[in-house]
Amino acid sequence: KDWGTGQPVVFHHGWPLSSDDWDAQMLFFLSQGYRVIAHDRRGHGRSTQTDIGNEMDTYAADVAELAAYLDLKNAIHVGH
Repeated sequence: KDWGTGQPVVFHHGWPLSSDDWDAQMLFFLSQGYRVIAHDRRGHGRSTQTDIGNEMDTYAADVAELAAYLDLKNAIHVGH
C-alpha cells in the first residue's frame, strides 16, 4: 500500500499480522498530509509465501531495499 504525498510514514507489521492491520493509522496520517506506506513482510499477507528468509536480518534488508526502490527520503518508520 502506498497512498498520498508528503513526508513518508512507513508501517511495519509484526508476526503473524499483515499490512492490513495498519489501515486505521494509515488513514489518519494520510488525512494529515503524509505519504503512508505499508508492506507485507515476506511470508505474510500478500507477499510471497516462503520458508526461507524469515529472520530479522533478511527482514531489515528487505526494508532497506523497499526504501531504496521507493526512493524514500526523511521517512518515519513505525512498527510493532
